[in-house]
Amino acid sequence: MSLRICVLLWPRSGRDTELHDYEDSVLPLLADHRGAVVARERVVRASDADPAELQVIELADQDSFDSYMRDPRRIALDDRRSAAIERTQILNLE
Repeated sequence: MSLRICVLLWPRSGRDTELHDYEDSVLPLLADHRGAVVARERVVRASDADPAELQVIELADQDSFDSYMRDPRRIALDDRRSAAIERTQILNLE
């Protein structure tokens, strides 16, 4: 059974570019955890209430997602993430 999620990302004020750059660094790691990006889109924001980026990600299972989240290479970039990303929402998809 596969796991499909939608990730919504909101930047810290004025940090849209840093958000996208951070994601450029960590999303390739998904391949090492039996995952892949199905879609990645920049959102045309009508207001700051809208996310700046939307991702649809597919992984083999919950263990694959958990492994990705614990990846030391990803964790090593937590400072960049904290500086760029204000909020993240993850939605499970059918």
